[in-house]
Amino acid sequence: MSVLSSLAQLEAVATGRAQPLATVRHCHVAAEPLVMVPLKLAGEAAAPLAVMLGTERAEPTLLVVPQPRNRDLRFAFAADLAKLVLEYVESSRGATEELPPGKDGEERVRYGGAPQLLVPNRAGVGFLRMLGRSTRFRRTDGPYAVDPAVPRLGRWLTWFADRHDKPGACLLMTMTETLRLHWATGQSSLEDGNLAALLGWIDPPDGLDGPAAAARAEDPVTCPPAGPATDPTFDNEVLAPAIAAYDQSGDDRAEERVRSVLDGQLRPTWELMWDAIGLLRALPEGASVAARWERDRDSFTWYHSTFDESHPQARRDPAVRAARRLHDLERAQDAYDAQRAFDDPLVMAEHRLAGQAFGGVVTESEPTRLDESGRRPKLRPHLRVATEDPLQLDVGTTVCDAARPALKGKIIEIDAAGGVLLELTGGMGRKLVPEPGVVPEPGRRVCFTSLGTGSWGAAKFPEREDTPWTHGGPPEEYVPTDEDAAEEWS
Repeated sequence: MSVLSSLAQLEAVATGRAQPLATVRHCHVAAEPLVMVPLKLAGEAAAPLAVMLGTERAEPTLLVVPQPRNRDLRFAFAADLAKLVLEYVESSRGATEELPPGKDGEERVRYGGAPQLLVPNRAGVGFLRMLGRSTRFRRTDGPYAVDPAVPRLGRWLTWFADRHDKPGACLLMTMTETLRLHWATGQSSLEDGNLAALLGWIDPPDGLDGPAAAARAEDPVTCPPAGPATDPTFDNEVLAPAIAAYDQSGDDRAEERVRSVLDGQLRPTWELMWDAIGLLRALPEGASVAARWERDRDSFTWYHSTFDESHPQARRDPAVRAARRLHDLERAQDAYDAQRAFDDPLVMAEHRLAGQAFGGVVTESEPTRLDESGRRPKLRPHLRVATEDPLQLDVGTTVCDAARPALKGKIIEIDAAGGVLLELTGGMGRKLVPEPGVVPEPGRRVCFTSLGTGSWGAAKFPEREDTPWTHGGPPEEYVPTDEDAAEEWS
């Protein structure tokens, strides 16, 4: 936890209300996201109990498994869920736009839109990942055949869960994590995992402050858990008798009873999800959000266009793919941290407190200075910045202007009085005279940081067939088998 977020938490305790950690919204919120609130049977890893989903607050769809231990009912539920999710995926594509050719000269296209799934918490992502794993290998013929939409759903859920792992991606988002990125409460991070308590601090009901609203959210009768786990008292006293009645009669009346009690559990969280969406939409979008959403659309376009040509994802990645994925995630995290800091002065303040950035006033400026030590003169303006920040950067470190990341420089000198001498090296144009207004003038307030969106270079990995023996050697070509679908909890 940073100094700034700790201070915000203390202020939240003092004021009884959550404090902002951001001045802009650092995520994309689609015009019509698919909100999903799933529940699972207690004691079962991937036995779906119910899900409430939809793209309109006033028109949710409730799917229920009246007896989750019944395999046929579970996969009938999965088929109904698949039709809704796959229909949403298809409808979210939008018009296809043509892009300039890539480095290989091939023409590229991108869908104008992409699907966005919103779930209450990280456990919801884990359940969707597990549900995807338990359905994507299912056979559509032979014994225990399932609806053809079921394995398609499993593959899409697996893809959404994998995209959630990538920092900055917005195709599958958890509401609690997204809210915590923008507000600090006066409670622990564990308590922030409760969506009702978290929203109680951010936007408490009339007549209540944050602590009172959070305490109210601890009552499972008033605020049922946001899933996928259910409240034990509800399980024992309400759900179990309803399922037992269905087991005995199996009629529509007994099934409607199960639906009714589960609707009562899901409806409060459904309303909270849309309240949270409204809070996020009220924030202005960060400058880099649109570019990250374009990359999400690129990923969606590629996966959608190759879906029918590829196998379901294997249960375990081979060595090269796993290493490449880890490297990509680390690069994405590095770029995401930098983009958020460039977009938001509150986020940049955390890096200034950590000594990885410094802000101050320009005291001296030589915008037309030339470096004539080489064969050709180079434009190398000098800039001296007076700062009071606790600088932890060394001489020779490359930095960039937070307001204009293309303007790069190198630290030449750090004096004891808090002055930093910079030599600007890029982002000023190709001439020996800088573009007007590019080099900051004396008296201007600036902020420079060592953060960079491209500080990680692309790593070189061996081809699949060149996997070294230390990592198992070249893996065999993956072909799904019936054993892939065999899970002790399925």
